[in-house]
Amino acid sequence: MLDLIIKEGRTLTGEPLEVGIQSGKIVLISSVINEPSRSVISAKETIISAGWIDSHVHCYEKMDLYYDFPDEIGIKKGVTTVIDAGTAGEKNIGDFYQLAQQAKTNVFALMNISEDGIVHQDELADLSKINQEKNLARLAQFPKFIVGIKARMSKTVVGDNGILPLKLAKELQKKAKGIPLMVHIGSAPPTLDEVLSLLESGDIVTHCYNGKPNGIMDKNEKVKPFVLDAYSRGILFDIGHGTDSFNFKVGKKSVQENFLCQTISTDIYHRNRENGPVFDLATTMEKALYLGISLENILKMVTENPAKNFHLTTKGVLEVGKDADLTLFKIKNKEKYLIDSNGNEAIVSKEIQPTMTIVGGKVYPVEEAKQ
Repeated sequence: MLDLIIKEGRTLTGEPLEVGIQSGKIVLISSVINEPSRSVISAKETIISAGWIDSHVHCYEKMDLYYDFPDEIGIKKGVTTVIDAGTAGEKNIGDFYQLAQQAKTNVFALMNISEDGIVHQDELADLSKINQEKNLARLAQFPKFIVGIKARMSKTVVGDNGILPLKLAKELQKKAKGIPLMVHIGSAPPTLDEVLSLLESGDIVTHCYNGKPNGIMDKNEKVKPFVLDAYSRGILFDIGHGTDSFNFKVGKKSVQENFLCQTISTDIYHRNRENGPVFDLATTMEKALYLGISLENILKMVTENPAKNFHLTTKGVLEVGKDADLTLFKIKNKEKYLIDSNGNEAIVSKEIQPTMTIVGGKVYPVEEAKQ
């Protein structure tokens, strides 16, 4: 007997879809499932997808600068898995791990290469806070929780150290045998070309559609040639919306040049969740629609792609044997006003509305959107 069947759902393209779950895993996928089950949920007029993954959040709740609570940005928003992007460093990642285990949402972490994480805005201004041996020890201690490392490479973070912290991050990555690296880009120095010159295939650049002078777009509103070169070399680009890192014009022009991000993430924390402009992952997905990205690609950018980037091998796709992490959602034909990080407004004609979150076969209702 199955634990749960989700009945009468459909795929993104409209085909009938039902999913059977047992012991926290997907065991049946079919247009119709007639097996006996302890529980049945109707997903009529609802799309069933692999659970959404927000691959850039800040949810270590004991921090002061950037923090939130995993379930506020996770299960309540249709998101089954969140990846905290560098809030904690090697000194406090153990504490973060203990807190994360209490969440209903799946929580993973990118460990900040600076020992305290983001306690202050300039965590990479003091190189003595980067201890490679201690960082390696923590990576070995929490191999299932720490799925990558994070370096924020902008002037306000690195101080006078320029590109040096990124060189240290790459050294750590090599010693840790290729663990994923996410790099935040912002104001110079270091310049974007310096940053990209050190990155390799599989490295992730977040805040890729920011509207800053040190961003991907030149003065003629074209993607800079060295950025296109990095793209062709297999460097991955992530939206990482945030309070100040997503610009409609940059995103729209980039998509028109076929420069597509691989992942859609929010860079969410309590302030930009409560007051905007981020609010939640669904809203960021709607903004990707405005940029001209197809719904099919958008869905991959919050499921399959982040799971692949961070080696979450049991997540990200609807397949028998994978974790029973599912997001149920509707796409409504409804006009909606959106705002980017720089106060620019846009209108979309579709609203993406998650209705239910399922994590490991456990069902959670989605909180109604407030914006």
